[in-house]
Amino acid sequence: MKYHGEEALGLIETLGMVPAIEAADKMLKAANVELVSYENVGSTLVTIMVKGDVAAVRASVEAGAEAAAAVGKLTAQNVMPRPIKDIGAIVSIYDIDA
Repeated sequence: MKYHGEEALGLIETLGMVPAIEAADKMLKAANVELVSYENVGSTLVTIMVKGDVAAVRASVEAGAEAAAAVGKLTAQNVMPRPIKDIGAIVSIYDIDA
C-alpha cells in the first residue's frame, strides 16, 4: 500500500517479529486503517506502519502498542497527523503490495 502523504501515519516499533505481528493484527482490527509497510530496522527491530484518518490511526497505534507490550518489547510508537509527501518514499521501501 503506497503512502502518498495525504493521511495520518502511525508507527509501532518492536523488538522482534512476534510482537510486531501481534501489533499489526490489533492495529488493523482496532480501527479503519490500512497497512502501509513494515521495516526490519536491524538488531531485531521491526516497524509496522499504517495510514488512515488521524483519529483512526491514533486508536490503531494505541491498540497496537498495548498488544506488542503484552507479548514482547515495544520500543517506540508515533502518530504523524499529516507528514509531508516525501515521507512516502521512506515508508514504502517494503510496500505491502510490492
